[in-house]
Amino acid sequence: MRLVLASASPARRAVLRAAGVEPDVVVSDVDEEAVLAALGEASPAERVTALALTKARVVAGRVAEEVDGTGTAFDGVVIGCDSMLELEGELVGKPGTVEAARGRWDQMAGGYGELLTGHAVIRVRAGAPEAEISGHAATMVTFGSPTTAELEAYLGSGEPLSVAGAFTLDGLGGWFVEGIQGDPSNVVGISLPLTRHLLGELGVAVSDLWASTGRPAG
Repeated sequence: MRLVLASASPARRAVLRAAGVEPDVVVSDVDEEAVLAALGEASPAERVTALALTKARVVAGRVAEEVDGTGTAFDGVVIGCDSMLELEGELVGKPGTVEAARGRWDQMAGGYGELLTGHAVIRVRAGAPEAEISGHAATMVTFGSPTTAELEAYLGSGEPLSVAGAFTLDGLGGWFVEGIQGDPSNVVGISLPLTRHLLGELGVAVSDLWASTGRPAG
């Protein structure tokens, strides 16, 4: 059984690989701003979940059309995710620029925020999406207070510009995270416990995915 990750995030892929699954990566190229605009008034959890589901649906539609050299249709699951940080009542994504990331850290330093990740899993079989399920996970993150020199060096690395909340747990940003309450894999971008639950609801055991990598299920 194949697992397709509807995300270009190397961190999400690394989490799955460390957990015994080698995902195929298919990027959805969804217009996230358009999806959020269409939602109107929605909770932070509803926003990240809607984005994850939209990404997964786009990619599921693509892979459902695939046929291998033996004429066999795609058989597997597609997982979509989207992460944002709720900070002082505001939902923030990737800062994109050094200035925006610096402003984000001015807010975060010495404080805390809630990292939300929407998840969507779609079962694709016999050339069509068969079933889908979605949900979200939330993890509280307590931030340290980097010195001016440390923050400027971190901003100069480029890492915080392209990640939700302008920080990472599994990279350079981990130096400035004092603690978390909840699932650490969720902070990285994909919650393994929630993903296992969603897969199970669709009748897929994680051991089926381990087997597809050729690694022992033990």
